[in-house]
Amino acid sequence: MLENSPEDAKVRVEPVALMPTSAGCAVFLGDGEKVIVFYIEPAIGASINAVMAGVKPPRPLTHDLFSQVIDAFGGHVDHADIIKVEGEVFFARLLISAENEIMERKIVEIDARPSDCLALAVRQEAPIYVLREVWDELRDMSDVLSELKEKGE
Repeated sequence: MLENSPEDAKVRVEPVALMPTSAGCAVFLGDGEKVIVFYIEPAIGASINAVMAGVKPPRPLTHDLFSQVIDAFGGHVDHADIIKVEGEVFFARLLISAENEIMERKIVEIDARPSDCLALAVRQEAPIYVLREVWDELRDMSDVLSELKEKGE
């Protein structure tokens, strides 16, 4: 399980930009020094972007519902970890902590798509990490993000 990983084995990241693409949405995650990118479905990108912009939809979206279910059972998203990349496919784990009158504190680790992890983490203000070995393998996309932002102005 990743919950016992030493902190230096992970890099804490924040979503720094979401940009529409012809095939979906590009998510840029950064730690202040480096930026990485992965691609997600447009609907999930819009969902994440709405939360980051403070926009509340008139009806709960799928990730809002799942977040409310976690809350209803006395849980919260502890953190999300991006744990590996195979080709263009990113893999992640969502760690959920729960404690209520029925059970003692329990931590559950769930295999999930990074897009779903990110959507839930931003809703519950939970940290997002990338394993250090994965982070070090990925190209710094800071220059690409800067160019895209300049073109968009």
